Amino acid sequence: MFSSYFRYENPKKKKPFPNSLITRTLKKMEILSQMWSLLGLLTVLQNVLPSQLLSLLHSLYENLQDLLSPYSYFEIPEFNGYCGVDLNDLYRHVHLYLNAVNHSPAAACRRVTLSRSPSSNRISFAVAPNHTVHDSFNGHRLSWTHHVDTVQDSLDEKRSFTLRLPKRHRHALLSPYLEHVTSRAEEFERVSRERRLFTNNNGSGSFESGWVSVPFRHPSTFETLALEPELKKQIKEDLTAFSNGKEFYHRVGRAWKRGYLLHGPPGSGKSSLIAAMANFLCYDVYDLELTKVSDNSELRSLLIQTTNRSIIVIEDIDCSVDLTADRMLKKANANALMAGSKWKGGKVKTASLRCSGEESGRVTLSGLLNFTDGLWSCCGEERLVVFTTNHRDSVDPALVRCGRMDVHVSLGTCGVHAFKELARNYLGVESHVMLETVEGCIRHGGSLTPAQVGEILLRNRGDADVAMREVVSAMQSRMLVVAASGGGGGRGGGGGDGWDQTDNEETTTMGVGLRSPESVLMMGSPENWDGLSGKKRKEHGSNNCEKKVKFFVRLRSLTKSDSSR
Repeated sequence: MFSSYFRYENPKKKKPFPNSLITRTLKKMEILSQMWSLLGLLTVLQNVLPSQLLSLLHSLYENLQDLLSPYSYFEIPEFNGYCGVDLNDLYRHVHLYLNAVNHSPAAACRRVTLSRSPSSNRISFAVAPNHTVHDSFNGHRLSWTHHVDTVQDSLDEKRSFTLRLPKRHRHALLSPYLEHVTSRAEEFERVSRERRLFTNNNGSGSFESGWVSVPFRHPSTFETLALEPELKKQIKEDLTAFSNGKEFYHRVGRAWKRGYLLHGPPGSGKSSLIAAMANFLCYDVYDLELTKVSDNSELRSLLIQTTNRSIIVIEDIDCSVDLTADRMLKKANANALMAGSKWKGGKVKTASLRCSGEESGRVTLSGLLNFTDGLWSCCGEERLVVFTTNHRDSVDPALVRCGRMDVHVSLGTCGVHAFKELARNYLGVESHVMLETVEGCIRHGGSLTPAQVGEILLRNRGDADVAMREVVSAMQSRMLVVAASGGGGGRGGGGGDGWDQTDNEETTTMGVGLRSPESVLMMGSPENWDGLSGKKRKEHGSNNCEKKVKFFVRLRSLTKSDSSR
């Protein structure tokens, strides 16, 4: 009994394989042998049969495969045609769409390539060659395959994308999906590429060297601008409506452009506002120096070379060139005729005056008007034309009328909210014991420009108390200057810079969507603004004496409170 239980088995004795396992192995080897035989037969047939017959057989096989497959396939090659010269724009859009960081279907791929080009500030995903990524659109699952094949007897590569989508819904999906891909790709390209700052060369009108550029890396944004909150909001809403208004502008038959006139005293933030607009819209900036432009023909050639999604800036438009020379010559000639000069002599003089501008080879007012609102201004889309000036009254009325300068932004000295924004940016403080004193100085004519306040805060950024005391001292000095000049500085001050701040008074304007104490955004007819501002100037003069009395009383109280603190 025990011997049968503890039976000894030799471990070296091998168990025989089951017959079923041997049978399956033989069948697999037979199948592999048949496949190799078939491949050998196909190789022989490929060398024996004519190429036309092989192409026909291949085509029949693909048609049979398409008939039985539930998917439709669309190939997007890198180049159009067979020459391989014209780049396929749709291929570029698909490449950008799959690499978009905010979408990144390539991130779900098993194998991706990370890259960052010199002209971009972002890291993008790239689909690895011969890999597939999946996407979804309107509840359907789609896939992209990136094919990279080596051309025979060449080092070149043939690249393409293959889109796979359900065959049943291909007509309903293809066009909307490709439009979605294109829009997302353009948006990604706009926000990811490096913006450029262009300036025109001196006396060069050639298409190759009309502009030179450097990277545009200005840090100004609407979050850091020293502007009233409502003014920021309205400017951003206007810019957003413009950038999204392609269909609207085409429907109403207007060129897709918009004009901005920024006027205010030096240091009021005109250049910073332009930089913030460029960063907000992700546009390039073209700084046009009119003194370097020889004639109207060169001005037109420079306009043609600008790209879409750009801001064309002409700073100090009233000082760049003498744009009112034509009007002055015509006016002088008319006065001479009215004075009793002879008709023949007047006629010769008129002709000589009319041709003098053309012979001198300069940029004329007519050329600039055609640049901003003529037929040549429609050669591109999605452009902003921005003029800046320190004195709006010095600009020719033809340049600032509606249709050329659609939005007028009056930038003055710092208001209360603007000063708080500067204090938060420079000093990192949300509140301070001397803010009430600063507000009182601002309300009584002691406000400074953002550049003046920023310089004081920058110099004393290590100590907030010292910075606030120096700001209050500068504002009180400003109030004394205003009082000594007879109150001509008005509410916003600025008389020390030779700037008349009467335009910054609180007036009722037509078409004004926003009123803030120190900065104004105006839309509508400039003629209405001039009349209303003139009316306000008269009221300002009649109440000047009363304001002086209140000013000195308030100045004494502020000085006492500051010394006690």
